[in-house]
Amino acid sequence: MEEKKIIYYDDELNNEFSSAQIVAKKIGDDYVYIHSGIFKKFTHFFWYRVVATPIAFFYLKIKFHHKIINRKILKKFKDKGYFMFGNHTQPTGDAVIPSMITFSKDAYVIVHPNNVSMPYLGRVTPSMGALPLPDTLKATINFSKAIETRVKENKALVIYPEAHIWPYYTGIRPFKDDSFYYPVKYDTPVFCFTNTYQKRKHGSKPNLVTYVDGPFYRDKSKSIQEQRKLLRDQVYECMTERSKLSNVNVIEYRKKETL
Repeated sequence: MEEKKIIYYDDELNNEFSSAQIVAKKIGDDYVYIHSGIFKKFTHFFWYRVVATPIAFFYLKIKFHHKIINRKILKKFKDKGYFMFGNHTQPTGDAVIPSMITFSKDAYVIVHPNNVSMPYLGRVTPSMGALPLPDTLKATINFSKAIETRVKENKALVIYPEAHIWPYYTGIRPFKDDSFYYPVKYDTPVFCFTNTYQKRKHGSKPNLVTYVDGPFYRDKSKSIQEQRKLLRDQVYECMTERSKLSNVNVIEYRKKETL
């Protein structure tokens, strides 16, 4: 019997367990988040629809027997922009799962600069919807304008609030309410998706089953800070309940003992 891998952690908010070794480039004043030219629009369609979508579908089906539960709740929101929050448990899968969930609606994923810094592939990921976090004040302004533009275009904006990848982790790690600033600011619906790992009938590898929940809305009677916290708490509680449907523990995460 194969021995289970054990990973020790000491900080649920900041520990990172991705195996990728990437030197992130600076997302500075000159970084262009939105291209208006016809050629760039074509390359987005080509990489997102012609290349990435079919590859993502077959990759997820073959490796994980991927299944999405409750995706139908998004149908009523095809003509409205919204934000989606998910748990961060796959280095490659998490980049493509959102496009499988929203499918007919383009999904733009807010990512660490690592995702646009990889040799060759890093040049393509922006065309596939990656929005890297900014490093300068001007870049932050441009980043905010890009988010606002995509919301007005009725796109899906995707955020992994845990921020760091813990492969095959079956719980939901604590996360801050910072990223819930966006749905509060733009008064959009909020959805969450929870990736769970479940036993297969045959074979030792787990199935990946994604549950979609929502919508959640801000409470306009509360202060901005309270609205963020309430949205965060609703999403966290929902994802925590869904995570209990995992019944396979591929990697065991243990907290380091402190003296």
